[in-house]
Amino acid sequence: MLFRWLHIYLSMVSFVIVFFFAVTGLTLNHADKFTGRISTVQTKGHLDPVWTKNPDTLKVDRLSIVEHLRRTEQITAALSDFRIDDNQIGVSFRGPGFEANAFIDRATGGYDLMRTSAGFIGLINDLHKGRDTGPGWSLFIDVSAVLLTLVSLTGMILLLFLRRRRVTGLLVAALGLLLAWLVYFIWIK
Repeated sequence: MLFRWLHIYLSMVSFVIVFFFAVTGLTLNHADKFTGRISTVQTKGHLDPVWTKNPDTLKVDRLSIVEHLRRTEQITAALSDFRIDDNQIGVSFRGPGFEANAFIDRATGGYDLMRTSAGFIGLINDLHKGRDTGPGWSLFIDVSAVLLTLVSLTGMILLLFLRRRRVTGLLVAALGLLLAWLVYFIWIK
C-alpha cells in the first residue's frame, strides 16, 4: 500500500527533524533552565584609513572593510548592518547564536570589535526560530514543515483503512484537538 510506504519512509526521514524541534522547543520554552554559556570577547584592530577617511560616505570602501574584518577576525556570519556616521563606522555581523559588532574610527581606521557567542543552546534555539540563519535554513524549515504535514496526513489516511482502530484513533485525535483548544481557552485567552 502506497500510504503505508510513504508514512514509514517519510517518518524515518523526518525523525531527526521532529527530535530536533522537540528538544529545542523545550529549551526555548524553559529558557531560564536551559541558558547557554554566553561569552563576550572584545578585540582591537586596525584597518587601512584610506578605506574610511573619505568625507563622501558613498566613497567609503565598504567591501574592503567587511572583508578585512572577516579575514582578520575569522567572522563567518552574515553582514547585518553597515552604518556610517561623521566620525565612526559601525559594522554588524549576525548568525545563529553569534553576533559581532565593530566600531571603526573613520580618521584612524582603528576599531573595537565586540564578539558575542550564545553557545550551543543559543545556536540551536536560533536554528529552531530561523533567526539569522539565511535562506538555506529557511528552505530547510519549509521542507521540514511539508515533510511533517505529509507524515501526519499519511498517518491519518492509514488510520482510516484500519477498521478496528479507526473510531478509537479518530476519537484520540479529536481529544488532542479538544485538549489544545482547552489549554488555549483556559490559560491563554
